[in-house]
Amino acid sequence: MNSTLGTLLVWLLTTVSLTTAPPAEAQQQAKVPRIGWLSAAAGPGPNLGQREIIRHLRDLGYIDGKNIAFEFRFAENKLDRLPALAEELVRLKVDALVAPGTPSTLALKNASKTIPIVFLDVTDPVGAGLVDSLARPGRNLTGFSSIESVLAGKRLELLKETVSKLSRVGVLWDPQNPSSVQEWKASQHGARELGLRLYSMAASSADQYETAFRQATKAHSAAVSVLSTPLASSHQQRIVDLTTKNRLPSIYVRGEFVTKGGLMSYGPDQTERFTRVAVLIDKILKGAKPSDIPVEQPTKFEFVINLKTAKQIGLTIPPNVLARADRVIK
Repeated sequence: MNSTLGTLLVWLLTTVSLTTAPPAEAQQQAKVPRIGWLSAAAGPGPNLGQREIIRHLRDLGYIDGKNIAFEFRFAENKLDRLPALAEELVRLKVDALVAPGTPSTLALKNASKTIPIVFLDVTDPVGAGLVDSLARPGRNLTGFSSIESVLAGKRLELLKETVSKLSRVGVLWDPQNPSSVQEWKASQHGARELGLRLYSMAASSADQYETAFRQATKAHSAAVSVLSTPLASSHQQRIVDLTTKNRLPSIYVRGEFVTKGGLMSYGPDQTERFTRVAVLIDKILKGAKPSDIPVEQPTKFEFVINLKTAKQIGLTIPPNVLARADRVIK
């Protein structure tokens, strides 16, 4: 009787243990994926890209701090800090890495050959050596290209149509940023086709901006094209104020500059890239390989004009240019 009772107790305990233990699948689901974010820009406050990507991931079911977690690292516009920060994120063994901009992406590429990397705002991923091709990246990277090199000539064209008898344009760029170097070269090619002469306003730190603008004005630059760099994004108001102070018509890559008083901008629609990067992150967290996910490119573009700024610097926007604007600030 005691033997039978003992056997029954063992059976009951085993049954309870099996039915109460969480299945392997549930244990795996309990693991919260971690995303490493490396930016060359200033931090740590969330910028537009961070906020929007996190918001779009929420729409896909990922709640920050609940079933997804982020590790943010910022180089504070000091590009030489990126390699160490990239290594730090890799040591954390995150599940995926996100990099806005070419410098951050290059640093992560050099730090890991296995952790999936999703980039955005990369001017030319093939030219930068990040992927084998847009259709078949072939490595542990994929993402969204901003195609800024392609758009550099278009911005100069818009400046020429806007400013009567324009012949010389200053170009604000960062010689330490590989993406900015690509855009500077593309601008030179576009200028030749348009019959424009460019003045190099090379600046790798914000304290060089005032000198760059003063020298551009002395060189008779009658307008300014501001290329896309983390440095410029971190000092939008300062750059806008300098263009206004020097009464220089200006064109930027993003509408954010225009809402702060810049004259006009032309570039990829901001919402599109954030939405599609969130989808890429979702695919990778669900097991897709970056090498098999084509690099995406913008399909929507936005042309923004600030008429208040035009009036302030004494410029009349031609009707044919104004008619093409997607958004006008009055």
